[in-house]
Amino acid sequence: MISETSAGDASLLEWFKSSYSDSSNSNECVEVATTPDAVHVRDSKNLPGPRLAFGEGAWAGFVPYAAGR
Repeated sequence: MISETSAGDASLLEWFKSSYSDSSNSNECVEVATTPDAVHVRDSKNLPGPRLAFGEGAWAGFVPYAAGR
């Protein structure tokens, strides 16, 4: 996992929210953007704030873990 302290070129990424997000409060969610090298995750309430970047293997391991919670 790579911790990124600034949004950097985040405006160039295509961010999306999960279809499981609470539609009654759409600002309380994380957003995800993919690139060939990583999956980027940010807080939808703090768009210019920090974000995380996960390698493909780390993301593939995280998704089934999170889905089981």
